Amino acid sequence: MKTIYSAILALCIFSLSSVVFTGCRDKVFEEIKYTANVPVYMNFSDFRQAVKKSTPIGLSVPGKIYFKDNYLYINENQQGVHVFDNTNPVEPVELTFIEIPGNVDIAIRGNVLFADSFIDLVAIDISDPMNPVEIDRVENAFPNVLPPLDYTYPVYGLDFDKGVVVGWQTKEVTEFIEKGSIYRNQNIYFDGLGMPSIGSEAVSIIPGTTGIAGSLARFTLYNDYMYAVQNNSLKIFNIGTTPGISVGQEVSIDRMVETIYPLQDKLFLGTTTGMLIYDLSNPETPVFVSAFDHINSCDPVVVEGNYAYVTLRNGNMCNNATNQLDVVDISSLANPFLVKSYPMYNPHGLGIDNSTLFICDGDAGLKVYDATDPMEIHMHQLAHFPDIKTYDVIPYNGLLMMIGADGLFQYDYTNLDSLMLISHIPVALP
Repeated sequence: MKTIYSAILALCIFSLSSVVFTGCRDKVFEEIKYTANVPVYMNFSDFRQAVKKSTPIGLSVPGKIYFKDNYLYINENQQGVHVFDNTNPVEPVELTFIEIPGNVDIAIRGNVLFADSFIDLVAIDISDPMNPVEIDRVENAFPNVLPPLDYTYPVYGLDFDKGVVVGWQTKEVTEFIEKGSIYRNQNIYFDGLGMPSIGSEAVSIIPGTTGIAGSLARFTLYNDYMYAVQNNSLKIFNIGTTPGISVGQEVSIDRMVETIYPLQDKLFLGTTTGMLIYDLSNPETPVFVSAFDHINSCDPVVVEGNYAYVTLRNGNMCNNATNQLDVVDISSLANPFLVKSYPMYNPHGLGIDNSTLFICDGDAGLKVYDATDPMEIHMHQLAHFPDIKTYDVIPYNGLLMMIGADGLFQYDYTNLDSLMLISHIPVALP
């Protein structure tokens, strides 16, 4: 009997060792090293106390622009908002700077400025522009927003529970992975949330109530509601409630949305694959009306009369080589159709006022056209200001405010035969 037990024990040990050693042979690990974007975090408590006034700092990396009641608001990309007194456009005066970490877009209703701050939406009382005060905040209004990063490298160690990602460090990292694993493909470390929102129009204005945004805006206002686009969704916030902001429904969209443009009770959304039109008869429940599709490209849109003007460009995450202006007939909102396309260099934002069309054509500068006849726009160029890296414009009552990599430029276009540069606020030297 003892001999039998010994034999069984030996067999068990042999069988167990076979499994163990076979498993070890099958799972061979190796060390890999590569360069990655490693997140820099700010804890949630500090982040949500970071909105504050500071002294003017000068333009460094200017972003989107907003105009209201003779004040000009210029986003400092990812940092906050410059506030200028633009009562005299010949000599605009910077009053203050509002620090808002992760800010890209703003909108203003009455005396309240609404701004994104990475993952949050904040409301700031600007009754006294020299003393802005945060009065409300919607936490996690824009989930998982990330700051811009170098897509040359993968992301390593992303953990949204650690805090708000406020930047990146490029580091060499080391990992031990199973040999032959798909994880050797470094693309696996890229965040799967889509493009960071940094992604930002002449708005229908009620004097003294709302302001004017540029054509690259992702925020807009209508009645008591604010609309914001993020990736493939349209977010709705009721800003007429007391107290504070209430979060409404979210409309899912089957494509990547970049810009939003309001006209009366309609929203025109610029997406990477076309222009969408939504009806706001019931402001809390936007209803899809129609779509004008185009090839994959970045595209802001502005509207005047029966026509929408859409610029398509390559670069960034747009994945297309098209650079053009499309003119779309929207006389029937249910059936928009293309009437003409014009080649451009690398168009970004645009604006239109009484058939005068302003196009920021990237490094090719600002181009101004008479668009009275949409079929002959190319034959009626009124002006061209080259050698300016242009981004977006706001035309208003004879004054054109233009932002670009070289700063803020303001032009007088009251005389279309002689457009004139009247002021320039350059970026600050490093």
